[in-house]
Amino acid sequence: MKARNIVLVDDHSLFRNGLRGLLEHSGGCRVVGEAGSGEEFLALLPQLDADVVFMDFSMPGLDGAQTTERALSVRPDLRIITLSMFGEESYYSRMVEAGARGFLLKDSAIGDVLEAIDAVMAGGSYFSPQLLASLTDRMRTREDASDEQLSSREREILVLVCRGLSNQEIADELFISKRTVDKHRANILEKTGCKNTASLVVFAIRNGIVEV
Repeated sequence: MKARNIVLVDDHSLFRNGLRGLLEHSGGCRVVGEAGSGEEFLALLPQLDADVVFMDFSMPGLDGAQTTERALSVRPDLRIITLSMFGEESYYSRMVEAGARGFLLKDSAIGDVLEAIDAVMAGGSYFSPQLLASLTDRMRTREDASDEQLSSREREILVLVCRGLSNQEIADELFISKRTVDKHRANILEKTGCKNTASLVVFAIRNGIVEV
């Protein structure tokens, strides 16, 4: 398998150096770029061949959400995973809305980091369980679209989306066509007002469709 091209965006060089060493020692990753700020990353972006970007939220200047939004407007194919310290959960809704596909604690084990990379590369999302539980607790008070507007088939598909299955894998499991799954998934996004898989996962947990 081709090595994953990784970019690290964090204002602490010691942290970047440590994560770079762990990723490159794993044998399946290659760090192709680093930036100490959102502005530096955006300036480098046109030259980067990146599969996954690890993005710190708290940085001087542009924060992680602003940087993610601007980066995805130029490169919508980027898979961005948020890095944060425990206790910064209040920012995660902004990262979901900006388009981040995953969330990791900075003290996560390398196994979790590699699992997150595999998940987003497969088109899914990845949430550190501790962060996801805290995030959904904080977001329960927000007024959201009710899951009652989803059909039983749409709820069934949403559960499989939260399990990380691709549209083709969902089609195979439910014995329906991928085109049908594509249509259902588009309807789910429209009805819930979600933008991506990460926000669908949060919606599903918040509405009790799946559990953490």
